[in-house]
Amino acid sequence: MLSGRAVTRFVHTFRIAIAVAAGATMVVGAAGTAAAQEATGSTHTEEWTALHDGPQQYPEIHIDWDVPIRMSDGVVLKANVYRPVDTSGSIVEQPLPTIVNLTPYSKLLTTLVDSALALPGLQPLTMELARRINLSDTPISGFGDLLHALDGGTVRTVLGVDHDLIRSGYTLVVADVRGTGFSQGSWETLGEREQLDTREVIHWATTQPWSNGDAAMSGGSYAGINQLRAAENAPLELKAIFPVEPGSDLMRDVVAPGGGVGTTFLPLWLNNVNQTKLVPDIQSMLNGTFDWEWFHERIADPNTNVDLLVQALLTPSLDDVPPALEAALDADSPFRQGILGHPERITVPTFVYGGWHDIFANSATKLYNAIPLPAGKKQLVVGDTYHANPGAGTGYGVAPPRLDVMQRVWFDKWLKGIDHGISDFGPINIWQQGGGWITLAQFPQHDVNHRRVYLSAAASGSTDDSLHDGSLTSVKPKDQATLTVAPGLTTACSRDTAQGSAGMSAILDACAKDSHIAETNGLTFTSAPVTEPTVISGPINVHLNTIHDATDGYWNVTINDVTPEGASIVLSTGQLTASMRTVDEAKSARSANGDYTAPYNPITLDSLHPVVAGKVTPLDIAVIPTQAVLQPGHRLRVDVFAGNSPKALAFRPLLNNTELKPQHLRLDPAAPSFVNLPSSRPIG
Repeated sequence: MLSGRAVTRFVHTFRIAIAVAAGATMVVGAAGTAAAQEATGSTHTEEWTALHDGPQQYPEIHIDWDVPIRMSDGVVLKANVYRPVDTSGSIVEQPLPTIVNLTPYSKLLTTLVDSALALPGLQPLTMELARRINLSDTPISGFGDLLHALDGGTVRTVLGVDHDLIRSGYTLVVADVRGTGFSQGSWETLGEREQLDTREVIHWATTQPWSNGDAAMSGGSYAGINQLRAAENAPLELKAIFPVEPGSDLMRDVVAPGGGVGTTFLPLWLNNVNQTKLVPDIQSMLNGTFDWEWFHERIADPNTNVDLLVQALLTPSLDDVPPALEAALDADSPFRQGILGHPERITVPTFVYGGWHDIFANSATKLYNAIPLPAGKKQLVVGDTYHANPGAGTGYGVAPPRLDVMQRVWFDKWLKGIDHGISDFGPINIWQQGGGWITLAQFPQHDVNHRRVYLSAAASGSTDDSLHDGSLTSVKPKDQATLTVAPGLTTACSRDTAQGSAGMSAILDACAKDSHIAETNGLTFTSAPVTEPTVISGPINVHLNTIHDATDGYWNVTINDVTPEGASIVLSTGQLTASMRTVDEAKSARSANGDYTAPYNPITLDSLHPVVAGKVTPLDIAVIPTQAVLQPGHRLRVDVFAGNSPKALAFRPLLNNTELKPQHLRLDPAAPSFVNLPSSRPIG
């Protein structure tokens, strides 16, 4: 039930949001072998969707706006509390399970979207329109892929306000993270104090008269990361979490994987949080209750972490590294510890949704494998999605149900003891690129083996567009060769850029669904066509023997599926600054053949390993784990670039050391370059 105050706030927030929109980016979605089974989603989709979308126990919702929650250090966070209303129009007094969502993106914007969708008929109409849009045969089919987040339950799970879930008998608390939205304090970006805040909000929520003492957590992106942190040695009140597109190791996910600073996503994200946190509570200004403490704290820190990004991009040399950047390149600093998760400590049932091309794609499958819970108490769904469209492709056919539908049955299981069949779901439902939805018992699937596939200078005859058309073979090349590639800008039209922009540039199929433009300034190595379906499952390592004309270099590689028609579709990606090549053996993984499958680079100042110009420098480049199938007639391709702009750039001191000079790839049978590929059959 939307109160008069809610309507008033909707009007005010709409006006404010229009002013903020120009500078703020908000995510409102923000068959191979016997080892894989047909997806189990189809056996549950209809039943669970009817449960979620059908008549609920309570008809309406009451909202208490901007409820103050005082933290142990005196800082006041602001939360909206959503409670069901019964048929008599009374707020339900019976204690109910409580769902907690903490967001840095301002619940003011959540209120705006939620209020708009609460207008009679708008939400069903929006979902129906999204279902009807089909751009699959157009050059902008990627735009349709983004739109289909709307009918995948994205808004209600990522923003955390699902009216049907609340009306089924849950209370929801949505709070602004310290230093963001209407909450007091300074934004600490996943730091120790912020993590303590999460636990204190959970405790506050579960000790209110309207709570039965049991809590779950919801939300996507940053709110998903908060859930993972809360679930590490979780408070007794926390019974389950449902993080959508969370990250765990943010340094390697998005901040600077391989030493490449996220120059597309990070500015968009920081602009989003820093602009929305400056939007005041207009209602309090009108009724004389404006929080001047909030105002003074915002003035004192209007652009959190922008200084760090500027330093990463502008510091000219290693001799001039300022304290903030030095801390970012120190594995033991509070900043680095704050952005490093510990999924091995998670103790509550966890359902993770990720996307193969999400900014946090590196974490999705690793999270599932690291969580020390049995299958069933942990679940994983990975879609063919970006950060902006989680849930796209769910809710029909053999696909898993919508995100909000899966979240409902997950919470019913662990907070109400009602098992609608979720125990038989999965435990891993993933989109197999080049195929469709499949169900796995484990990831990687058990019948794949890591094998070397060698890079050869011999022409594959598969492309005329790249700087050099090389081959992928199962045997070492016979001849030596040195191939040259220089930094360029063709990667601006690439799936890497689409990933770095959270999917915003994915609307252009010529860039996101075919690498031909990017490959005009890259080296390509392509296998012969496969004759049988060939599954790729797990982490990939690309080992390159490189030579640099300067004292550093920057490399980007992609793993592609080349269709019989010639389209080069990126399956996964990896990047590495040459001087950041040091590998921490204790945190790395190797396959039975002794080669790395997942090399772990510390990305610290004290692990820098200078490059000697003119000498061979071996590199092991970690590629994000993936699941794909090459259909008969398709080929595997590895693209090699001397850069990854604008998605990422090396830290400025290291970028300066590259002098943007050409880089060289050495192909030598005595010291070969190769891909350590997890596949169901040999390739090449």
